Amino acid sequence: QIEATGDEMAVLSTYLTDIVGSIDPKTGLSKRKTRPIMCNTEYEGGAQGKHLRHLSQPEGMPGIHGMPQLQPYWAAGYSFSRGHFIATVPYDLYQPMIFQGEEMSIGLRGFTIGYDYFAPEKSVCFHSYAKGENAAARNKVPHFWEHSEKYAGTGKAAMKRLLGIVNMNPEVPRSEWNHAEEKKYGLGGVRKTSKFYDLYGIVVHKETTQRHLCQFVRGKMHNMFMKHLRKDGMGIDYSGIDFKWVDPRPNDK
Repeated sequence: QIEATGDEMAVLSTYLTDIVGSIDPKTGLSKRKTRPIMCNTEYEGGAQGKHLRHLSQPEGMPGIHGMPQLQPYWAAGYSFSRGHFIATVPYDLYQPMIFQGEEMSIGLRGFTIGYDYFAPEKSVCFHSYAKGENAAARNKVPHFWEHSEKYAGTGKAAMKRLLGIVNMNPEVPRSEWNHAEEKKYGLGGVRKTSKFYDLYGIVVHKETTQRHLCQFVRGKMHNMFMKHLRKDGMGIDYSGIDFKWVDPRPNDK
């Protein structure tokens, strides 16, 4: 699927469909014809501060056939790419006690380095969620946040760094967050975070998003943006794309 994009900087990533009802118990084959696509995010608050969190993602039949479909966001649970992605966008070791916010951090850093995110055309992997028949077993799995009291304040400091690196907390003085190894865990020089925010309707200074982005992502976005894939296959050239998502139905919640 990656090779079908013709994009060396392609990353296949999505929120996985629940395994319940997805695999034929007799044949072991997938029963799904649909697949999720990453296009739905919103600001949320919390003890660590306000940040973007990806919400439930729409699932449907692929709108593009013969290759994966371009999407704005990266998902932590399912990510396949050339090996250079993890080498150039490594997990930031100076962000302890971070869970929410991680996906937007990796996604933005990767975008500035030149990576493009795609929803797989076909679902080849599923997830056991902590609900329904799998709730009892999954809810026994340990989580790192059981230790929040022991490391009180650590997450807040980490979130300041996370948001600071991707230019998402302009109201916070740069002197207030840790800049250790920022070159290694920071932004690239191919694209700017401001381009990403403009493209996908993220209003950083107001901590809001333009809604109904999925309408564009599931429809026109792939064909519109893939026209600008560099001839050498090294990612999409966004310098030639003049687009800003604006909610077409602001009163429709």
